[in-house]
Amino acid sequence: MSDQAQQISTTKVAIVTGASRGLGRNTALSLARKGVDLIITYHSNRAEAESAIAEIEALGRKAVAFRLDTGDISAFEGFSDEVRQALRNVWGRERFDYLVNNAGIAHSAPFAETKEADFDRLCNIHFKGVYFLTQKLLPLIADGGRIVNLSSGLARFSLPGLSVYAAMKGAIEVLTRYLAKELGPRGIAVNAVAPGAIATDFGGGAVRDNPEYNKFVASVTAMGRAGLPDDIGPMIASLLSDDNRWVTGQRIEASGGMFL
Repeated sequence: MSDQAQQISTTKVAIVTGASRGLGRNTALSLARKGVDLIITYHSNRAEAESAIAEIEALGRKAVAFRLDTGDISAFEGFSDEVRQALRNVWGRERFDYLVNNAGIAHSAPFAETKEADFDRLCNIHFKGVYFLTQKLLPLIADGGRIVNLSSGLARFSLPGLSVYAAMKGAIEVLTRYLAKELGPRGIAVNAVAPGAIATDFGGGAVRDNPEYNKFVASVTAMGRAGLPDDIGPMIASLLSDDNRWVTGQRIEASGGMFL
């Protein structure tokens, strides 16, 4: 086997959804720093996706980006075809190794005022989309692969106005345990990572840009500050590595100790 063929056969390939910004982008870059190649998705901002690809390639890794609305289940067939084609054309292989279900949106409204349309939208993106995207990609995930589903600290502690978002993340944690059980015979480890409040543009950038809210988060966090993307991305990259091959079916909170 040639050196190039040997490198292709041993290189890990990860799919990270919603990786043009925020935690998804940080996770993709963290994986690239560990020698992993990337397939990333973005919802609408092609320029940000291309910027992320450039950063990944600057780290010496291969990467491609595809547009995907993770709340549109009808798009998953076409996306899986794009993934299959990219694996063959870019990597000369049939399978990828890691799936990070990260894409998501924020929503805040009191329980009494939550509209059915908002409930359905969050369900489609945060739960139904994760369920059926993982199902659609399952034939392309290598045996011995890894899946990480993004949950939230809000599945453990409660803050007013976030009932729908938190409930969907609770569902993701249950799904994670079931996937770990059913995919275990293939050697696929499945875990949920639950970040606390992170200073990104998520939710309109409230944690990052609102000094009062940032101070509140710091006051209820054992480590005394709000989280940063660099607190999460490298942790997910580490969890996906062989160092954690015996960890599966777990909810791992990375919140700096919020509301202990």
